[in-house]
Amino acid sequence: MSKGSAEKGRLARLFFSMLYISAFTFGGGFVIVTFMKRKFVDELKWIDEREMLDMTALAQSSPGAIAVNAAIQVGWKVAGFPGMIAAVLGTVIPPMAILSVISLFYQAFAENRYAALALKGMQCGVAAVILDVSVSLGINVIKTRQAVHMIIMAAAFVATFFFGVNVIWIILCAAAAGILRAFADRKEGRRK
Repeated sequence: MSKGSAEKGRLARLFFSMLYISAFTFGGGFVIVTFMKRKFVDELKWIDEREMLDMTALAQSSPGAIAVNAAIQVGWKVAGFPGMIAAVLGTVIPPMAILSVISLFYQAFAENRYAALALKGMQCGVAAVILDVSVSLGINVIKTRQAVHMIIMAAAFVATFFFGVNVIWIILCAAAAGILRAFADRKEGRRK
């Protein structure tokens, strides 16, 4: 197989993987990131777990939809600019199509008791998937065995859960702590 056809095959697999994930994932960005991790880290091994954790943090802290932000990063990592385009298109086509159809029949959906019950049931499933992502990411932080990372994670949890601190402030504080840690590590490296 030539390099060009291998690259086209990879782009097609990236596009259709994102199309499938986006079409059958309900519940928002964190849910889609979970399925992206399963596909691109666990199954295809195109990205390692640490990179996916970093991409998730960047996707959440960047403006815009988490799913699209994550798709941009995964696509870029897998196949550069063409990969980014393929991943983003695969991610946005299903919600655009579904929302276009729903908007045509919005009144019927809004007043339909069964549609409302189905959405309530889906919320429970989405909550379970988000909990799965949270626990998985938390375990990855603990696996680093770095006290600073565990302290930041615990502080972020306490700040949001007990004090209702806005997630933006938590992200900014965590980013500042990471930058300070990088400077401290760099200084320590120069001393050695």
